[in-house]
Amino acid sequence: MAKDYKDLVVGLDIGTSKVLAMVAEILPQQDSPAAKLKIVGMGQAATAGMRRGVVVDIEATVQSIQAALKEAELMADCRITRVITGITGSHIRGQNSEGMVAIKDREVTQNDVSRVIETAKAVNIPTDQRLLLVEPQEFIIDGQEVKEPVGMSGIRLETKVHIVTGAQTAAENVIKCVRRCGLEVDAVVLHPLASSHAVLTEDEKELGVVLVDVGAGVTDVAIYTGGSIRHTAIIPIAGELITSDIAMALRTPTKDAEDIKIEHGVAKQLLAGVDERLEVPGLGDRGPRMLSRQALAGVIEPRVEEIFSLVQQVVRDSGFEELLSSGVVLTGGAAQMPGMVELGEDIFLKPVRLGLP
Repeated sequence: MAKDYKDLVVGLDIGTSKVLAMVAEILPQQDSPAAKLKIVGMGQAATAGMRRGVVVDIEATVQSIQAALKEAELMADCRITRVITGITGSHIRGQNSEGMVAIKDREVTQNDVSRVIETAKAVNIPTDQRLLLVEPQEFIIDGQEVKEPVGMSGIRLETKVHIVTGAQTAAENVIKCVRRCGLEVDAVVLHPLASSHAVLTEDEKELGVVLVDVGAGVTDVAIYTGGSIRHTAIIPIAGELITSDIAMALRTPTKDAEDIKIEHGVAKQLLAGVDERLEVPGLGDRGPRMLSRQALAGVIEPRVEEIFSLVQQVVRDSGFEELLSSGVVLTGGAAQMPGMVELGEDIFLKPVRLGLP
């Protein structure tokens, strides 16, 4: 018998290289207001309809979503009708803003909190952009920073928030693809924020950390300090370009280059064994040839260095470089490659770890 959908939540990650659907059962906790999630089904499918986080072929993207959902439904034994989907892409913009209101009746209510966030949201957003996220960073009552303002006494309530916007058409096309599959979209979530919740600890967020999510099409960057998100950026260079470099340098088909990257890729040349060899398929009717793994790493390392150097520039420009005691956490498909952590430590000069959900 199929599960009651009221007890399930479905996440849909529409990426550049694949679509991933995950079904989780909501398990209420008697001693806690927060529920736990139990993964009961998942499915994935390759996609050719996305480029650097943006829909470029609606029909191809719809077919990929349908394939991933079908697999997830079979595993979870349910009928999916609603999803939470992610969004990323170089069109994403992040900025910090502040707001202030007078406290009615000298005691902060939830309505006061809503009003002060609304004032902080009142920023100029270009007509071709839409608001995607407003994340409170901190609240201040009469000059004193507080964690939870509701119920506290005061005259003036201030807030600092992080605002994220994205291209109107890019967001609409993602939603359109999902709705063409007969689904309703409960929420659109920013990819780096979702990744942060999955792989960062509360201590890391408090002490200061950089999340670097290296996907296929883009690299997402999120900076946390003091327990809150402070800066977001999207870099339009990621794993897809590493694959392209391998295909060009080794004169091999792109599909084979992707397989070589996954099976034999090393981000730091010094870590590749001198005697390790691999077979490289030729183009057209050309036969395969043997190549050292060190030579392959020599193709990969410069591109990874470029990605990490761009991340480092984002961190410097953010103004939070000296406040990142927890260092860097790498996640995403391309981050799984051997040598990524070691090369990251060379470039960032900070502790680096691999973050797994």
